[in-house]
Amino acid sequence: MDKWWRLVEASQKHSSYKNRIRSYVKDRNKMLNKGGQKNTSPYTQKMGSHVTFDKQLEEEIDSTTFEKQPELDRKIFRDNRMKPKIRKRLLKIAQDFVEGMSIGQTIEPVDIRLTGSLANYNWSKYSDVDLHIIVDFSEIDENTEMVKSLFDAIRMNWNNTHNIKIGGYEVELYVENMGEHHIASGLYSVLEERWLVEPDPTQVEIDHVTARKKSDDIMTQINLIEKFALQKPQAAMKNIERLRAKIRKLRSAGLTSDKAEFSAENIAFKILRREQTLDKLADLKHTVYDRLMSMS
Repeated sequence: MDKWWRLVEASQKHSSYKNRIRSYVKDRNKMLNKGGQKNTSPYTQKMGSHVTFDKQLEEEIDSTTFEKQPELDRKIFRDNRMKPKIRKRLLKIAQDFVEGMSIGQTIEPVDIRLTGSLANYNWSKYSDVDLHIIVDFSEIDENTEMVKSLFDAIRMNWNNTHNIKIGGYEVELYVENMGEHHIASGLYSVLEERWLVEPDPTQVEIDHVTARKKSDDIMTQINLIEKFALQKPQAAMKNIERLRAKIRKLRSAGLTSDKAEFSAENIAFKILRREQTLDKLADLKHTVYDRLMSMS
């Protein structure tokens, strides 16, 4: 554990991450002290820190953004191959990320891969450039779980620090262990410049009605928990953990099904993420935890 913290501290030595968090909290608190729900438990005059701004959440998700596209995104691909300029830039981003980790040893990626909707026929304006850097964790330390935690902390810090866009899409970095099973119906090796899993446009068929029902059910449960969260924090925490497990199971079941990314379960997960419902649940958990740990 001590080694883990030393690595994290070293990787963030020159980062202004804490200052950005302080700034975010300050701005957030200013907004939270304005308006709110009237005469509804547990709020009267202002919102608590776990309440999200519902105006955006109430907007209906455009189902057409989940539809099959006639071809791969021309901003990224040409003739079924990644555009040279795009490939060169993604490799540079990955290289800079690896070199900037500062963990005391040289890391040589096994591969650099593009996955997600941009490597498939379901891309939309909501897509991200999901760039996965494949590394052999065992070369860093035999405790691969510790290495994974380290890389998760580093890449989250990187994603929070940077706002790089390729073709209008935000770049999201991930660090993946070599040999880890990655479920995807579209997977492109940027390093080797070839498809590892070539997407099939005939496999794209989405059950929007079922996906919406599944996401609405989870949203309703979160709203119900929110009603009694601060009065009964122990019960709320139990229900929050149950719901988090349900969401994980939902996506896992979808990705391992025949339809994979295009399953109703995975689309329901994407709806929850786009509508910031997952953020709302995470914030609610933090608020309930603080109540449980507080003493008068």
